[in-house]
Amino acid sequence: MAWIDTIGPGEAEGELAALYRRCADPETGAVDNVMTVHALHPQGLAAHLAVYRAAMRGSRGLPKVDRELVAVVVSQLNGCRY
Repeated sequence: MAWIDTIGPGEAEGELAALYRRCADPETGAVDNVMTVHALHPQGLAAHLAVYRAAMRGSRGLPKVDRELVAVVVSQLNGCRY
């Protein structure tokens, strides 16, 4: 199993802390682990966030919940465990 050093949202400072606030779930304030793996490279986190937002909010034709469902099915088909 791979190990990736991360900086948790409670420990983040400066640019990373600001990015974590943008990534946080609006209801819980939690930051997904898939975002924290970019902790040592905030520019990578910003790019990941931009791609995620473009994919999830790119067009009005499909609600976010349906986009998330598509992502789950594709991950399952690809054998992704996350």
